[in-house]
Amino acid sequence: MKKAGTLGAGFWAWPLIDGGFAQESQRMLDLMPDSDPSELAQNEDFWSWVRHNYTTSSNIINLNNGGVSPHPKTVQDAVQRFTELSNEAPSYYMWRVFEKGRETIREKLADLAGVNSEEIAINRNTTEALDTIIFGLDMNAGDEFVTSNFIYPNMNQAWKQRELREGLIRKTAKIPMPSTDVSAIVKSYTDQFTSKTKVVLIEHVVNWTGQVLPVAAIAAEAQKRGIRVVVDGAHSFAHLDFKITDLNCDYFGTSLHKWLCAPFGTGMLWMKKELIAEHWALFPGPEPQSSDVRKFEMQGTRDVPAELAIGQAIDFHASIGADRKFKRLHFLKQYWVERVKEVPGIEFWCPEDSEFSGALTTFSVKGKTARDIHDELWKKARIHTTTISHEGIDGVRVTPNVYTSIADLDRLIEVVNNMS
Repeated sequence: MKKAGTLGAGFWAWPLIDGGFAQESQRMLDLMPDSDPSELAQNEDFWSWVRHNYTTSSNIINLNNGGVSPHPKTVQDAVQRFTELSNEAPSYYMWRVFEKGRETIREKLADLAGVNSEEIAINRNTTEALDTIIFGLDMNAGDEFVTSNFIYPNMNQAWKQRELREGLIRKTAKIPMPSTDVSAIVKSYTDQFTSKTKVVLIEHVVNWTGQVLPVAAIAAEAQKRGIRVVVDGAHSFAHLDFKITDLNCDYFGTSLHKWLCAPFGTGMLWMKKELIAEHWALFPGPEPQSSDVRKFEMQGTRDVPAELAIGQAIDFHASIGADRKFKRLHFLKQYWVERVKEVPGIEFWCPEDSEFSGALTTFSVKGKTARDIHDELWKKARIHTTTISHEGIDGVRVTPNVYTSIADLDRLIEVVNNMS
């Protein structure tokens, strides 16, 4: 490590090259007789091994992974290594040595997302990515934009500011919830499109309920009309098994500290290459009309150790496998949902079909408030969840992750089944 200054540009990469986890993962898969992803989703031996790569509490059952997920030990270790070395001479290691590492992280993210690395900007979260998109669009008073009644609050606030300050006009798609009717969901958007519509923001996974929206179908209708498509991928990236190109969109933003389990405060912006030059940055650089995607990374001093450790998170995700991971997450959701269906007055706000759902789902119980349900889960079993009160929904969102065990969900099932 002391020789970093003489090793040059290649030095920064050494902590990212950690084949131990990948090799151990493959050994585990080789030992599993049911390595088919659908069957492996139910194999507690394999997922117990995954669980032990995390350092989560043994006293709390964390079922609010939708807010922010813990990162595995290999990611924590990478952050610590980069941080310790950075503290020896911060401006030297962070800006002259480690700064070069962002390019490899960009390439790894692009590979994971199925896009060109010159279309990826690394930032802090979905809010920053989507605010960059929202505030960077050239729009005039009277121009219309379309959002949904299930828009995330931070995005709602960004659009509201443009409405108040510039005279833009909002149209709101009233999404049926829950729904597996693609035509009805698409129609809720197309009903709002007019000749004045310039852009539409679509939630890939609705954070309030877990509903997966048919983004590609909505986007196809928007693009027929020359409408730009922005996708809020906060809850879909590294959760659902897809590539950004599958969505037929123009812009995409996500948080890497959610389903990728990357360090806290890491995110990603994707923008079609041909749109970069015309788009204004949230934090301007020396060439505002540059076609270089890096113009969206002008944040000043940033958490370089956290950004470089994204590499370990990608490796961890890839070692499990996107298909295996999604099938496990959907299996976990279905496992507890199927076992509490007979509770009097229970209602689920997310479909069960894997085309329209993943790990998240929100449920309510007639006669109980969201706070009632939340408090009962916490007091009886130390189950950590989050309350949801939005658009007539008053319930609790339950969000397991890959480290969640069946035993954890059995405790949830026990409490819910005894709610009265």
